[in-house]
Amino acid sequence: MTPDQLITFAAVAERLNISRAAEALHLSQPAVSGQLRQLQEEFGEPLYRRDGRGVRLTPSGAQLAEYALKVRDAFHQAQAYRDALRGVGRGTLRIGASTTIASYLLPYLIAEFQRRYPEVEIQTAGGNTGEIVASLGALDIAMIEGPVGTDLPEGTGVRMWREDSVVAIVPRGHPLAERAVHEGANPTLADVGRYPIVMREEGSGVRQFVEQSYEAAGLAMQVALNVAGVEGVKEAVRAGMGVGFVSAMSMRHEDGALVQLSIVPEPLTRHFSILVPHEGAPSRVAAGFLALCTASAHDASSSSRKFEPAPHP
Repeated sequence: MTPDQLITFAAVAERLNISRAAEALHLSQPAVSGQLRQLQEEFGEPLYRRDGRGVRLTPSGAQLAEYALKVRDAFHQAQAYRDALRGVGRGTLRIGASTTIASYLLPYLIAEFQRRYPEVEIQTAGGNTGEIVASLGALDIAMIEGPVGTDLPEGTGVRMWREDSVVAIVPRGHPLAERAVHEGANPTLADVGRYPIVMREEGSGVRQFVEQSYEAAGLAMQVALNVAGVEGVKEAVRAGMGVGFVSAMSMRHEDGALVQLSIVPEPLTRHFSILVPHEGAPSRVAAGFLALCTASAHDASSSSRKFEPAPHP
């Protein structure tokens, strides 16, 4: 039994899926399966069983997972300590970001960070909010758009970061778009509620926020389609499946086929959050990236010019 095998088992135990664990560990699926096989041979009994497309831990595997997670966390703490001794200029930074942030904001922050610290190796992991929170043990810093929740690893720091506007999107020619263009009237949530909507997948921060907004307004949702990813929502709206909800920043480069509508009288505004595992002893690399993120949020107009491309006219 080796530490690497335990760290691999910890990743499988968290995700209950070998291919996803392999992706998170940057290993091939056969390599992960091989380590699991060696570990089972060491213990002399099954640690997991196949369960559909995933796996299910046996009682012995569930007990071992507790030890494996502690080994994994101790290893990451040792890595953070090593990087802290090396300084910001060197080291590895593992960033997790939920879909909207990963697609429309993170690239500009990484570009600026690499200009300052070109020798830092940056590894990124994407997914919806739920998937990023589940991967915190393998990250130095995480940026999410949905509710943080309470089931976080011990020692994780939570920082409210920056505001984001969620807008409704419809095809040009939709009754809500025609009303906005000709009457200058943006819709209320009740107006939007009269139409079927296209929703993001389970675990999406936008989905959770929209569900909460509908519930607070006492409205029932007519869900026409559930689809993964921001671009999937846009395509479904273009196809006439219903009204979609997306972050306003995801509409920066649209060609005019879609119209974005702010909800009145209270716009749908939420906050992005930054999660810092082992906040009590972050690496200097993670602390440096966190400082950059914080600076970008302090002056919204300056950060728009510095970290994001200018919107098309």
